Amino acid sequence: MTQTSVTPLIDSETLSQLLPGGNVVVLDVTVHFPPARFDGDYRPESGYAGWTEAHIPGSRHVDLMTTFSDRGASLHFTKPTAEQLALDLAAAGIGADATIVIYDQGSMTWASRLWWVLRNAGIGARVLDGGLAAWTWHGFAVESGEERTPAQSVAAWDVADLDLWADRDDVAAVSTGEQPGTLVCALAPEQFAGTEKTRYSRRGHIPGSRNLSAKSLLDDNGLMLPATDLASRAHVLSASVAPIIIYCGGGVSACLTALSLVMSGYDAIKVYDGSLEEWTADPTLPMVAGTGPTDSDRCRES
Repeated sequence: MTQTSVTPLIDSETLSQLLPGGNVVVLDVTVHFPPARFDGDYRPESGYAGWTEAHIPGSRHVDLMTTFSDRGASLHFTKPTAEQLALDLAAAGIGADATIVIYDQGSMTWASRLWWVLRNAGIGARVLDGGLAAWTWHGFAVESGEERTPAQSVAAWDVADLDLWADRDDVAAVSTGEQPGTLVCALAPEQFAGTEKTRYSRRGHIPGSRNLSAKSLLDDNGLMLPATDLASRAHVLSASVAPIIIYCGGGVSACLTALSLVMSGYDAIKVYDGSLEEWTADPTLPMVAGTGPTDSDRCRES
């Protein structure tokens, strides 16, 4: 199914109507990521145990720490190669005619991450708006227990590469003004300003960045804000220059901001896969703190 044939979000009621008898594959991709206790405190944990306690009936848990990520990469949660993505889809028993719905038990960031991975491959997955919390809030049933029957493998996929990722060189060129583009940091304002502990090597943000926190794009119930509110939050992108390159700590929350911008009608969006995990590990790459408009100027002088 091509990415243009479906809308990125699906609500709980619509999913409940699709499930009976439909060729729908529902994936729980929850990863738990406790807040940093000190700078460099990086502790992702699989969400499988939570899936066994409660999950959407018929769903499968996919561990993004080992699946749909490059298992041989030096960075965590790195985009898979086209070959690995095709194999992972087949191993999960997901056929090319399936409707893929992704959710998590958090703030939609992990679901958005896999959605972006699939979007880059031209595969039209959908993210469950509000995740498991919205599903249960609407009164729909959940199941518990281990996965009963392993998914049957299907024929290998033929995936595309739509060039929706940016790398460190792309980001550096935009940051210094050597190439056109707009850098957007999807972290919380405190992390952007460098006043909060970080899971990575250094605090702050990449010079020249604008801040559009991923979690600010959700309402109090964890649902995506209406389109008009999303547009209002995206005012920081006024007069932005394409491409818009979004980053966060590890390329996960950035995908939720990317989802919201797609819902708002933006295009020419890329996600910096390595994000601050890669950037801050290189001491020659500058970081700045604070939220003032002169951050980029200070950096270029350093």
